[in-house]
Amino acid sequence: MKYGKKILIYGCCLTFIIQLTEIVQAAEPNASKPSPDEVLMMLKKGNERFYSEQATYPHANAARVKLAGEKNQGNYAYATIISCSDSRVPVELIFDAGVMDIFVIRIAGNVCDTDEIGSIEYGLAHVNTPLFVMLGHTQCGAVSAVTHAVQGKGQALERNIPPLVDNIIPAVKRAIEGHKDAIGDAVIPYAIEENVWQGIEDLFMKSPATRNLVNAGKVKVVAAIYDVGTGQVSWLPSERTDEILKRVEASSDKETEPMATK
Repeated sequence: MKYGKKILIYGCCLTFIIQLTEIVQAAEPNASKPSPDEVLMMLKKGNERFYSEQATYPHANAARVKLAGEKNQGNYAYATIISCSDSRVPVELIFDAGVMDIFVIRIAGNVCDTDEIGSIEYGLAHVNTPLFVMLGHTQCGAVSAVTHAVQGKGQALERNIPPLVDNIIPAVKRAIEGHKDAIGDAVIPYAIEENVWQGIEDLFMKSPATRNLVNAGKVKVVAAIYDVGTGQVSWLPSERTDEILKRVEASSDKETEPMATK
């Protein structure tokens, strides 16, 4: 009888310990993460491994998947990246990253509207990634379609596509205005780059939370373009990101309340 009671007590204690461990794991504080510049270097080195055929495919095994089921992604993910949905842009692969490394948002044309900006805010403020990358890519179908439409050569589109890609229109118009010698499809590469900057401007305009994190030095925002034919990422000048942020901060049209209201 006494032996049975001991087993019962032992079982209760073991259950309590397991439950306590689960509570502690769920509430574990955010682990120390690399600085924004360190994360940027990690992405650059990962991409170099990818396009030079020296990828290591880290964090892509069963052990990492098991860990993902037990731990908070906020202690592991180091970058938030928005990219196009294009099948030629497999984000984790091109940066030689794995499970719980990158918080990814994918949308046709890598545009920044409400849903995408909300996802970015979650990645920066709740998953606590120190770096945000606005990633465009060569031969972007969304930018090409908008460019053709602006040039008067557009084709019929399904009803939900025009409002999806209308954020790209200002970028295309700037590219055309700034490169008058680029005729027809020759302007598309310039429009792709302008679209990356347009996405950053839209993010800053609509997300005071992102601006606050950047101004506090907790997050760095960078722009890049992925070449679908070479596998290489080209990083765009950080000075223009700074200029966009400065311009947005001076704008009376920017959103100013970082938190949702009831």
